[in-house]
Amino acid sequence: MTKMNRTKKALSSKEQEGLLGILKGRFEKNMNRHKGIEWAKVEARLKTNTGKLWSLNEMEKTGGDPDVVGHDIKTGEYLFCDCSAQTPQERRSLCYDEEALEARKEHKPKGSALGLATAMGIELLTEEKYLELQKLGEFDTKTSSWLKTPADIRKLGGAIFGDRRFGRVFIYHNGAESYYGGRAFRGWLRL
Repeated sequence: MTKMNRTKKALSSKEQEGLLGILKGRFEKNMNRHKGIEWAKVEARLKTNTGKLWSLNEMEKTGGDPDVVGHDIKTGEYLFCDCSAQTPQERRSLCYDEEALEARKEHKPKGSALGLATAMGIELLTEEKYLELQKLGEFDTKTSSWLKTPADIRKLGGAIFGDRRFGRVFIYHNGAESYYGGRAFRGWLRL
């Protein structure tokens, strides 16, 4: 797993410039994800939110390919989401949360999805957000993604995940302590 510098939550000017170039290129290549949104307005917002720019960089470094997928007109915020075709490579083989990680007695994974998302300053997609993302393309056709699990399911020891198979999106469950080489998590960030 990629080691992240969680103590320095700021990017240098050069790092910011590089990330903005990557995000702009992805934005222009995938206009179907953000119809009616102008890059200049997104970029202006990015430049005034350097802490969140750091989080977007963490999404990028771990293979998430973050892109704009929405705009909240009331708040002016843009919604970024991991748009990698498969679940982000550097976030795989994680159990669901810290409680599950602590409960696991043998063969512990390197960490948890919720723990890493928190460290990155992002949130796991909910079931609803995952279904919305799947309307923008075909994601997780060979992998799966942990989703923010409702408290009543988590209280019983479970967690939910989603994937796309056979031309359909499926939401299913596992024990929160489980982890797989093909499962990670997708995050989102309001900016």
